[in-house]
Amino acid sequence: MEEHRELGLPVPGWTPPPAPGPDQIDGRYVRLERLSADRHAGDLHRGFSADDRIWDYMSIGPFSSAAQYHRWVREHESLDDPVFYAFKDLETGHFGGVGSYLRIAPSAGSIEIGSICLATGMQRSRAATEALLLMIKWAFEAGYRRVEWKCNALNYGSRRAAQRLGFSFEGVFRQADVVKGHNRDTAWLAAVDKEWPALKEAMEVWLSPSNFDADGRQIERLSDLTALVRINSDPVLGN
Repeated sequence: MEEHRELGLPVPGWTPPPAPGPDQIDGRYVRLERLSADRHAGDLHRGFSADDRIWDYMSIGPFSSAAQYHRWVREHESLDDPVFYAFKDLETGHFGGVGSYLRIAPSAGSIEIGSICLATGMQRSRAATEALLLMIKWAFEAGYRRVEWKCNALNYGSRRAAQRLGFSFEGVFRQADVVKGHNRDTAWLAAVDKEWPALKEAMEVWLSPSNFDADGRQIERLSDLTALVRINSDPVLGN
């Protein structure tokens, strides 16, 4: 009798996608620009300095001076992995956040979105949400099969944001790291390419100007629009 072997679904015609790195990604409410110390560090540091708590779950920061942050940006602006972007709120004209593509594995079709830091003035804004949606969109439309989101398991705000964006919860890696002298358990979430068409539709509905009232308040919540796409909800957060 021939042995039955499970090999997984074939991936016909698989071609590894390109590495990320467009100089600019444009949206309706935000523009993403490749991070530059000279163009972005001063504006970003002013925004970030309003509340040191934004660095609590990050491996870097807080920065004691604009010069120190400028130096950090200078050291990271030209890296191939991670690839950093600055987020410009087109309504205010200010750069209020950064994010990166990291753990970039074109041969596997896998890429992570992380190192996200938002100034208090940009948090919970259309611009901030669109910035992350644009990063997801670029990755899938470039040909990546899997987009990951990882965060400190105690960072419920990040876990909530990931679920809202349509990432499915995949588990917690216990004692995954030591960050700033503290244990870090890491929560893993991801979206895969077969979910992208439905996620894209949810994103377009949420970003439409008709989804916001005269005061800029959302009418349909993004979490409601993405709920049917996610295969697993975060057990800590529920639906």
